[in-house]
Amino acid sequence: MNRQKISALFLRLSVYVATVVTVGALLFVVGYILVKGIPHLSWKLFEWRYTTENLSLLPALLNTILLTMLALLIAVPLGVFAAIYLVEYARRGSRLVRIIRMNAETLAGIPSIVYGLFGMLFFVTALKLGFSMLSGALTIAIMILPVILRTSEEALMSVPDSYREGSFGLGAGRLRTVFRVVLPDAVPGILAGVILGVGRTVGETAALLYTAGTSSDTVSGIMDSARTLSVHMYALSQEGLYIDQTYATAVVLLAIVVGINAISAMLARRVSKRRI
Repeated sequence: MNRQKISALFLRLSVYVATVVTVGALLFVVGYILVKGIPHLSWKLFEWRYTTENLSLLPALLNTILLTMLALLIAVPLGVFAAIYLVEYARRGSRLVRIIRMNAETLAGIPSIVYGLFGMLFFVTALKLGFSMLSGALTIAIMILPVILRTSEEALMSVPDSYREGSFGLGAGRLRTVFRVVLPDAVPGILAGVILGVGRTVGETAALLYTAGTSSDTVSGIMDSARTLSVHMYALSQEGLYIDQTYATAVVLLAIVVGINAISAMLARRVSKRRI
């Protein structure tokens, strides 16, 4: 057996081992959460108001949905339109494009606690927004913006240039070509970036502790303090008295993440079928 075959065999075994370890770790974590959390699920956890007797997670769940929608409302238009400019309007390979890509990749790798400290100093203190849903949403929007920008850019770049050339040949302008030809074909990739942003928002704790606060009530406005499901889990685990309810909350959070991924996959398939 020559060196090339040995190298190929080693790489194949490495892939198999990495797959087994990854899938095994995922199944272990998911199974552990389900085993520890499902027995403690009860209707008391879904009552309208949070008290020390029911420890309801419903306010945190509603706050999570509202904060996620607000953050996406800010980040998605900025990320998608910035990607459109970089791919369709900016000169390819220019210094501006390289700088923006490098900064986006750098920002995507910054720990969330750093975003939380920035949000506390800038939004909470400097802009005097206080510990509020708006401060948390703005911080999360900045945090997920690089992910949405880069995935949208890659999705747009994956669209063949022949589509653009065909549209231009039929007399369509650049703006019409982007929105009628290029953007619809890139929707599945853009949607993947949005789902990644949603997943990071739903599971975020550190950044929201310093910006959105830990109030256990359902917000009545964007200037109210609010805790999300992940912050709710952190607060319960810190007290040390409600570990069972913490695992039950983790089951709900896990179900939400799985549901989001399933819905996104379904939407991506439908969009792809329509394009075909």
